[in-house]
Amino acid sequence: MARRFAAPKLLVATHNRGKAEEIRAMLSPFGVEIVSMADLGLPAPPETGTTFESNATIKALAATRASKLPALADDSGLAVRALGGQPGVYTADWEGPTRDAMVGMQRIQAEFAKRAVPDTDDDRRATFHCVLALAWPDEHVELVHGTLDGRIVWPPRGSGGHGYDPCFQPIGDRRTNAEMSTAEKNAISHRGRAFAKLVEACFR
Repeated sequence: MARRFAAPKLLVATHNRGKAEEIRAMLSPFGVEIVSMADLGLPAPPETGTTFESNATIKALAATRASKLPALADDSGLAVRALGGQPGVYTADWEGPTRDAMVGMQRIQAEFAKRAVPDTDDDRRATFHCVLALAWPDEHVELVHGTLDGRIVWPPRGSGGHGYDPCFQPIGDRRTNAEMSTAEKNAISHRGRAFAKLVEACFR
């Protein structure tokens, strides 16, 4: 049985204020005060893991050790079937030193061209992954995993979302993630599904 979260404050292991606000909104019904690593001036640890689970755990444990607060971290990425699961845990690295998602999307297309990948649903299948790690100061960790299946499309479409959303079309929808409203995307996204599991396991 998962450990229930009962602390009054939670540290979100990110320097991305938008992500911290998103998590704050998701957990607002439970009366938890949310602070981020940016709020506390804490450094981000090196992400040396080779799986989403290991990187999320590394970040959550580093945050709880530094703050003595329970900490929540996520690690997410895009796995493309025709590329053998790449970029996977290295999704952000594919965006280059400036972390420009368009660079990453263009690299996927370049890899498709190099490998002569046909423009069919099956050949361009991809899955978004999100692993959330919730760590306590005694270093107990709970992990949940959410996924969203779809296909890579080109050229990118839509101005919403972030990251690789403009080139990702979920199965069963004609729109990319970036063509959906925030509420529509969050209702089906890999992160939204992971949060639903976390809330059910630890907050209810």
